Amino acid sequence: MSYEWVKALHVISMVAWMAGMFYLPRLYVYHADAAPGSDLSETLKVMERRLLRAIINPAMISTFVFGIWMLVLIPEFLTEGWFHVKLTCLVVMTGFHGFMARWRRDFAADANKRPARFYRIANEVPTILLIVIVIMVIVKPFS
Repeated sequence: MSYEWVKALHVISMVAWMAGMFYLPRLYVYHADAAPGSDLSETLKVMERRLLRAIINPAMISTFVFGIWMLVLIPEFLTEGWFHVKLTCLVVMTGFHGFMARWRRDFAADANKRPARFYRIANEVPTILLIVIVIMVIVKPFS
């Protein structure tokens, strides 16, 4: 498979991952204001679980698979400064993904202790990381 196809699949996977990473914290904003055990709370639990397990997790995995595949095809990326910044942002994004999974478990157990404002602020993290990643990949300022 050519590099262009692998890159296209990497971008498609990344877009799906980011869509979920933008949407899940918004669900948490609404969930934080819902009464535990209410119909809304129970509906949000289902939505959050399905979003994380059916979209976000597989999209993250495929993003990693196609990203690693691109590195196998073009290992020179490993020597580029822009790639190191992108990789750092990717590590932070993956950690944030883990935090969101933990927060989902808290909501599932009706054990959330954070206010909606916390999740509104947290919702900005993937946006900032995505901006830095796109700039690194497109502009390559540290080449």
